[in-house]
Amino acid sequence: MDLGLAGKVVCVTGGSSGIGRATAARLLAEGARVAICARNADRLETAAAELRAAPGGDLLAVPADVSTADGVQRFVDAALGRFGTLHGLVNNAGSSGARAFLDVSDADWQADVDIKLMAAIRTVRLCLPALRATRGAIVNVVAIGGKAPGARSVPSTVTRAAGLALTKALSKEFAPDGVRVNAVCIGTVRSGQHDPEWEHDFPHLTRDEFYADVARKRAIPLGRVGEAEEAGDLIAYLLSDRAAFISGTAINVDGGASPAW
Repeated sequence: MDLGLAGKVVCVTGGSSGIGRATAARLLAEGARVAICARNADRLETAAAELRAAPGGDLLAVPADVSTADGVQRFVDAALGRFGTLHGLVNNAGSSGARAFLDVSDADWQADVDIKLMAAIRTVRLCLPALRATRGAIVNVVAIGGKAPGARSVPSTVTRAAGLALTKALSKEFAPDGVRVNAVCIGTVRSGQHDPEWEHDFPHLTRDEFYADVARKRAIPLGRVGEAEEAGDLIAYLLSDRAAFISGTAINVDGGASPAW
């Protein structure tokens, strides 16, 4: 399926690894022009070099911490300065932070809000004029815990739930401008986020064995964890005109694990 993304410009936060990187790779393969950012400049440049080595579109990599207002401004200014327009935004930056409620300090709460919620709010605010001009699309990457929180799952599930509310509110407000807003709710996906647990706690297992064990323990109905590329493919589709009548929804990418729709 030709997604019609050739020549389109998309910003992806948290683009140096995992779902952000996989999304950037899919967009580039479709011929899009892509701007990615990440806090770790060395990791970002390594990812950018590998992405540029593959056939595809034009890539801009910007070292920026989107948990800060200055970082968001730097990223968006660089992308618009380079490409002059914008057709899509993927708010992907974030990390897992699931602990018992009494173990989470005020500073922990604030840090989670800054990277998962305020980063999205700020990027949308700055990107909206360009997205209105192109009748573009926004995809917020959240997690299934935002729909169905479990015990010992804060602060992440709370900020992810806020991300879902933000998605729905923006989809209603910006619909008259032709700007679509959707969310992708991620379950357990094979990525660098989980690799440290494998390397530290399960060195006797291969990476494949570790993720197979994770799938069993979490009772994922499809019997395996997801791949970052599977999420990236869906995000690219939601950004494309092929999804022109999809807005205000939150799609689970979780192998059937979530008890919520």
